[in-house]
Amino acid sequence: MKEISRLKFAHLPTPIEELPRLSEKLGGPRILVKRDDQTGLAFGGNKTRKLEFLVAEAREQGARMLISGGALQPNHCRQTAAAAARFGLECTLVLNGEMPEHASANLLLDQLFGAEIVTIKDRAYRDQVLQETYDQAVDTGKRPYLVTYGGSSPTGALGYVFAMKEFMEQNVSADWIVFGTSSGGTHAGLILGQRLFGYKGKVLGISIDEPEEWLKTRVSALASNASEKLGKRIDFMPGDVLASEEYCKAGYGVLTDAEREAVKLFAKTEGLLLDPVYTGRAAAGMIDLIRKGFFKRDETVLFWHTGGQPALFAEKYANKI
Repeated sequence: MKEISRLKFAHLPTPIEELPRLSEKLGGPRILVKRDDQTGLAFGGNKTRKLEFLVAEAREQGARMLISGGALQPNHCRQTAAAAARFGLECTLVLNGEMPEHASANLLLDQLFGAEIVTIKDRAYRDQVLQETYDQAVDTGKRPYLVTYGGSSPTGALGYVFAMKEFMEQNVSADWIVFGTSSGGTHAGLILGQRLFGYKGKVLGISIDEPEEWLKTRVSALASNASEKLGKRIDFMPGDVLASEEYCKAGYGVLTDAEREAVKLFAKTEGLLLDPVYTGRAAAGMIDLIRKGFFKRDETVLFWHTGGQPALFAEKYANKI
């Protein structure tokens, strides 16, 4: 396996915990949780693993600025801004949504980390504005590095290749790994790591906002491209990717009764906080699948917690759970 540049600043390995009261409440399989909400950087989350590789690549290229984009309250941008601050880089974030009178949650943290915020009302123009912002930074000599949405590039996906290695070294048996999937980087890293390190269970992504077929195509291509960074290319096909679009029909960031129940259930049975957008939706999907008997009662399901709890304090969700 090729050596690849990495900055080790995440708090790893993240622990794996039993969720016995939740398992009992649902009357289903044994449930575990992998606590990637405890990766350490700016309240943690899955993007920290990706940024260990992305910031290393940026520094190798001589970058002095990180540029990225997302919705108004993205966990990815919070962690990107924090990583930029930690390594003395400027940061500009292009966010779609209307800037509130008072910043809260992730947006407040972005500002605390010193990121410049560019807002656009229409998401359809976000990629265009992001590219224009990048080009302008190039023209002014700021030497920017573009961090793709969600950190989901072949380089970023490596964070979850090695997360799978970490999980295997923890010697915890699980028949299923369940998590939220959207831009595909976490998903691609896990299935590539599964292939490289021999995980025998199944990796199931619960879509947060994307169609199942799009995810399968996106994730398989991303995993294939990421494999080249480590050695010989491994070609993944869409059929190699397990994903469910059943729970994202309400739309991105739309809080439904399913997410409310999941957040409350995890909190009241295990004292464990989810966020309303990503882990709340993924957990809602897992809970529904348990109730439908999708998992066998004697199986073990590991819920991979990707973080995001600051969103609980966003104006959009506060007092609405």
